[in-house]
Amino acid sequence: MKVSKICCIGAGYVGGPTMAVIAQKCPEIKVTVVDINQARIDAWNGEDLDKLPVYEPGLDKVVAEARGRNLFFSTDVNKAIKEAEMIFISVNTPTKTYGEGKGMAADLKWVELCARQIAAASEKDKIVVEKSTLPVRTAQAVKDILDNTGNGLRFQILSNPEFLAEGTAVEDLLDPDRVLIGGDTTPEGKEAIDALVEIYATWVPKERILTTNVWSSELSKLTANAFLAQRVSSINAISELCEVTEADVSEVARAIGADSRIGSKFLKASVGFGGSCFQKDILNMVYISRSYGLHEVADYWEQVIKMNDHQKARFAKNIIKSLYNTVNGKKITFLGWAFKKDTNDTRESAAIYVADHLLNEQAQICVYDPKVSAEKIYADLDYLNTRSPEENRKYVKVVNDPYEACMDSHAVAILTEWDEFVSYDWEKIYNAMLQPAQLFDGRNILPHQELKKLGFRVSAIGK
Repeated sequence: MKVSKICCIGAGYVGGPTMAVIAQKCPEIKVTVVDINQARIDAWNGEDLDKLPVYEPGLDKVVAEARGRNLFFSTDVNKAIKEAEMIFISVNTPTKTYGEGKGMAADLKWVELCARQIAAASEKDKIVVEKSTLPVRTAQAVKDILDNTGNGLRFQILSNPEFLAEGTAVEDLLDPDRVLIGGDTTPEGKEAIDALVEIYATWVPKERILTTNVWSSELSKLTANAFLAQRVSSINAISELCEVTEADVSEVARAIGADSRIGSKFLKASVGFGGSCFQKDILNMVYISRSYGLHEVADYWEQVIKMNDHQKARFAKNIIKSLYNTVNGKKITFLGWAFKKDTNDTRESAAIYVADHLLNEQAQICVYDPKVSAEKIYADLDYLNTRSPEENRKYVKVVNDPYEACMDSHAVAILTEWDEFVSYDWEKIYNAMLQPAQLFDGRNILPHQELKKLGFRVSAIGK
């Protein structure tokens, strides 16, 4: 089976870039990305490519090449479903905030709504591809809905999890470590798998395209994120030990990272991990394990989350302690709000929780991030429901200039590792701050000895 029309439901951080690259690499395939959010679709269709709703280096060039040729963005979901032979589900699957599994289980309401809409709008057989990060056995739920409400049509369900790192998503799509495709072992399932393999094989070497059953594919995604998050929490646990023993976490990480059995990636100590995947996927794994009665397994993985929460709280408490145990009314500058550099994604960013902790102590916070809007920052704080939206706007100020953000500040905290922070005129910042000028490097990106010579009191993770 050769696919000529693809529809992707969901124009977010995964759907938009993934479909843009497929469209660029497969000009013979019409790719339509649909979303019910009109403003988001308008941004994808906008003339100014600097204002795409997802910021990823290189994405603007990919979109510019394919958009209007064979890449389209629309809110007409039913039309796109009807036309397509292959439909990707790439909607949000947040952690549940209500009911059974609250705080751990994935909320699948959007996935179910997609399945029901696909069933209602389809007039011929379809291949449906899970692109969202989903708990194990979700494919069965999607298949049940399609088979029972799909007018007698036949649907093949594939799992094709994304392994994108935000900030390098385009690079990861163009040159992936692996592409994982899970499907049924029936002849029809194998035919569907082959159809998706053929699309990726346009630019990905065949040996990097792994095929499995659906359940292995779904679990592999959760497991990959759990292993990576575990490494971050492990090195962060060591960072606290380094601080009391006068070891240097960067030197420890370099030493153990040189071991080929361990490797150097994800051994960067920081204020804590964030993003849409790590916490959500581990909580999902904890919930699944508990539901099967595997309590020791659940406790093991839950500790990774607890260590991450501890690291964020520890960073905030260190700021308070260094400012004479009170931050009431003191201006504290946050440089960075995104959960990591080269993305405008703020989901589960450490900055949100550090800010919340300091706001509980009645600090005045000023934020500068080169890619995150004020609206997004306030929405992140409002979502916590710790205080009223009015209070968040009263105590948090968002500015567009880093030097303005640092002026008259008691302390500057680095919360995101944006490259531009390293090149700032730190002497100018020092002279504009209240003395003694305190600097808290939550990402270990700045030249600490040089800053100390300028007069800064520097506190860094694991140093």
